[in-house]
Amino acid sequence: MSTSAKQLASADFPTRWGQFRIYGFRLVGTPDGKPEEAVALVMGDVHASPPLVRIHSQCLTGDVFGSLRCDCRQQLEMALTMIASEGVGILIYEQQEGRGIGLMPKLQAYELQDSGLDTVEANEKLGFRADHREFALPAEMLKALGIKRVRLLSNNPDKVAALERAGIEVVERVPCEIAPSAHTADYLRTKKEKMGHLFKEQSS
Repeated sequence: MSTSAKQLASADFPTRWGQFRIYGFRLVGTPDGKPEEAVALVMGDVHASPPLVRIHSQCLTGDVFGSLRCDCRQQLEMALTMIASEGVGILIYEQQEGRGIGLMPKLQAYELQDSGLDTVEANEKLGFRADHREFALPAEMLKALGIKRVRLLSNNPDKVAALERAGIEVVERVPCEIAPSAHTADYLRTKKEKMGHLFKEQSS
């Protein structure tokens, strides 16, 4: 059975950034049989030209509570603002807390970071990879929405590679950079040096 995204719901979705349509998807046919769900917020005519696309992984601590340990909420709001500014785009929101390790392990990783480990070292000490995400569902969601070419809003080369492997052409990688703060400087440095994220020199 091949992997594909099944659309489960679609509804109008007004936000403070403007009018979207929200789609609910479930990934079916996965090798381990575990379902994965995500939503897509779609604005404007995304078929006229390659739309701006952001693949955002759920971050309860940042997205909801405004944690300063990461740049997740700022990236989410930047993406929605940029899509609204263009009047066209797609934001995919995946349930991939803590780069895919889950909420409780992520909080345990926070505890290890408090003792001096970086984000990669903390994940590995807990028995996880630095990043457990695969990005299969976003690619299948884009296919289900009829999207074959995108401008990807991301600093993560793994997301570009995952889409390209799945047959989605990334015609442009658009930076999604947040200026480092005292809280996020080490976090962003680890992303760049150990995970290959693409930042300008001042973000190192």
